[in-house]
Amino acid sequence: MREFYFSGKLSSTDLSERMGKSIPHVMKVIDTLIADGVIVESGFAPSSGGRRPVIYAPKPGAIYILSVAMDQMFTRITLMDIDNKPVTPVREFELPLTNNPDAIVLLAEKMGEVIRDSGIDREKIVGAGIGMPGFVDFKNGVNYSFLNAGNKTITEYLTGELNMPVYIDNDSSLIALAEFRFGAARQKKNAVVVNIGWGIGLGMILNGELFRGHDGFAGEFSHIPIFNNNKLCSCGKSGCLETEASLLVVIEKAAQGLKSGRPSALGPNFPTGHGDTDWDAIVKAAHKGDRFVIELLSHTGYDIGKAIAILIHLMNPEWVVLSGRGTLAGKVWEAPVQQALNEHSIPRLAANTRLAISTLGYQAELIGAVALVMENKVKEFKATRKNIKEKAFS
Repeated sequence: MREFYFSGKLSSTDLSERMGKSIPHVMKVIDTLIADGVIVESGFAPSSGGRRPVIYAPKPGAIYILSVAMDQMFTRITLMDIDNKPVTPVREFELPLTNNPDAIVLLAEKMGEVIRDSGIDREKIVGAGIGMPGFVDFKNGVNYSFLNAGNKTITEYLTGELNMPVYIDNDSSLIALAEFRFGAARQKKNAVVVNIGWGIGLGMILNGELFRGHDGFAGEFSHIPIFNNNKLCSCGKSGCLETEASLLVVIEKAAQGLKSGRPSALGPNFPTGHGDTDWDAIVKAAHKGDRFVIELLSHTGYDIGKAIAILIHLMNPEWVVLSGRGTLAGKVWEAPVQQALNEHSIPRLAANTRLAISTLGYQAELIGAVALVMENKVKEFKATRKNIKEKAFS
């Protein structure tokens, strides 16, 4: 099912090659899955001479994944099918994570509500994936920055509350995973994915794999100190990228510009004090060609580009993908980021690095959460099989 999820329709030969199993073995499993109502025949592949092979595809409604996308202030939850399509409305609600000891309790309640309101049989929901900000130890289910679960890990607590497997990872890592599997970085061996949000996150694809670093904390792009502005960052340091380029700073600068008399379509009620509402207003103004807003985003994009130039010097990636909430503003980011790369990157290093705006947009983290579940279910299955064999041998 993982191979179907990542690749779509497949023949028995395709599955045999991807899984490293014999065709008779694969056909036996296919027959079982068809009998269980999990996959169906879906036509024939083009012939390369001889009989055309049968193509198989997941049966709609066979399995679902609970997908959760969190940032520092807002959380989105939905049930997704194996085609990465929400089957329930995406439920978004304000959930501040800083200094909020009840955050994990509310999260569990909201996840349970989405499951109950969906009317879908729990047995068809194979697990829940959660992307969240902070220093996330995805292996042990711990977030060292947010969501204190007492004497339990986050995954232990939520698994107990929801009675299903729960997996967590850093939000930017999951956005990078989604872009690598389904988006602008698909099948690229070396790519960096910049998550433009309330902070500036980073996910890295190195040698065709998601790179998380030794402890799983790689990608704290927000906290590269590149400014001499004496602005205190959320990390406790000053001059970090986040202090000039986060969406919160964009909203703050927009409000300052309006106070100073800059004409804009943002209107007299800006800012409202609600980050999502204010950012949506900026996006709408940008799409209308608002000169002040485009100028503001251009300056921000240039600052992000200066920081990306550092990444290019360190990693020499094939692709740089801009993703996350910020990219709802569209291609307005592309030119200023590219200008900064032209000015601050050594031409020989940057010559073959391409810049792209996410094709998944704001959905990337939700899709990454689904991919996290599918990958981990396979790892757990393999580990269980290995333990069974070891016990049988002993």
